Amino acid sequence: MNKIKCPHCGTVFQIDEQDYENVAKQIRDHEFEKEISLRTEQHQKDKESAVALAEAKMEKTYRDLLNSKEIEIEKLQIELENKEEQTKNKVEKQLNEELNKKSLEINELKNKIAIRESENALALKTALDDKEREIAELNNKIELGKNEYQIKEKNLKETYEEKIADKEEQIAYYRDLKARQSTKMVGESLEVHCSNEFNKLRPLFANAYFEKDNDIKSGSKGDFIFRDFDEDHSEIVSIMFEMKNEQDRTATKHKNEDFFKELDKDRREKKCEYAVLVSLLEIDNDYYNNGIVDVSYKYEKMYVIRPQFFIPLITLIRGLAMNSLKYKKELEIVQNQNLDISNFEDNMNKFKEAFGTNYRRASEKFKKAIEEIDKTIDHLQKTKDALLSSDNNLRLANNKAEDLTIKKLTKNSPTMASMFKELQNSKDQNKEDISDDESNDENESIDLLEKVS
Repeated sequence: MNKIKCPHCGTVFQIDEQDYENVAKQIRDHEFEKEISLRTEQHQKDKESAVALAEAKMEKTYRDLLNSKEIEIEKLQIELENKEEQTKNKVEKQLNEELNKKSLEINELKNKIAIRESENALALKTALDDKEREIAELNNKIELGKNEYQIKEKNLKETYEEKIADKEEQIAYYRDLKARQSTKMVGESLEVHCSNEFNKLRPLFANAYFEKDNDIKSGSKGDFIFRDFDEDHSEIVSIMFEMKNEQDRTATKHKNEDFFKELDKDRREKKCEYAVLVSLLEIDNDYYNNGIVDVSYKYEKMYVIRPQFFIPLITLIRGLAMNSLKYKKELEIVQNQNLDISNFEDNMNKFKEAFGTNYRRASEKFKKAIEEIDKTIDHLQKTKDALLSSDNNLRLANNKAEDLTIKKLTKNSPTMASMFKELQNSKDQNKEDISDDESNDENESIDLLEKVS
């Protein structure tokens, strides 16, 4: 146990070791904090004094620098004021000179402007006078033109009234004519009209054929067939024409489309290139009243026209055909050339096939002949070898025959020796016939040799 005395009241306390350590630690911490606080304050004071000293030094340095700069600035201001004064005087002098020059130029320009204004005023007055004179002339011309226009208008009106009256008379005539005609006569009148129109221009179609279609083998026929030919009698163009008209009083009105199918059939059967329907049907239909109508979107190369376009259409189609005739001939030449080339190629192929067949056969025969020759050569070679072998045997036999003598034959053979001796004696006796007997002797000898062998 440890004892602690209070410094104020003098009371003594007893505490254990742990409490004593805690109290001691508190005291030590308090003293340490107090020491730190004192040292921190001292350090702060030293820092402030050092900062104050540094600021004083810095302030003195900046003050000295500021004084020197102020002196330099005063010098520069004095120099600048001197230069500004000099520059100002110089500029004022130049400005005065320029101002004097500009004043002189302004005076000259004012003089020129005054002169120009006077000239312009004079020219303007002259121009105004000219324009007023032209306007007066134009007014006179307009008046004259109005009078002339009125006269022309009156004349045109009278002319058109006369034409209208003529047309009305023609309409009345045709209406009366249609009223008096039968349905067949109405159609025939249109055919006659087209035929007359063509015959008027017949000299322009020297090689053309334009006649009624009277061929009814197919069960139907058109009205007219037009065919035109060139100088070589080659067909340029062909047209199947059908003319359709009807009376105004007909109850059932036909349409142009009603005749397209039959016309296309007639065109194909008569082998015509174009088909044309000359029609007065649907007289109020503007589609057919505005010119040549192309209906090839329904039937190939088919047109519908009014009678007034009969000749223009023929000349148009014929002109197009004439332009394409050159290309047709060139195409025909090319086609003929292609045909000739095709025939040449066919002939060449046929020749190649025949030649190949003959070559194949000849080659087979040749191979067969070669094989036979090879066989014959082999046979002849064998025969040659056999003959050579025979020749060798004959040579050996000949050598043996040449080496053969009587002594050799009779050696070790007393009987043969005695026989040859007797033969020799008989030869001596028949010397006269020796020439005849030589051959016999030789034959006998050979026979003998054969027997011996």
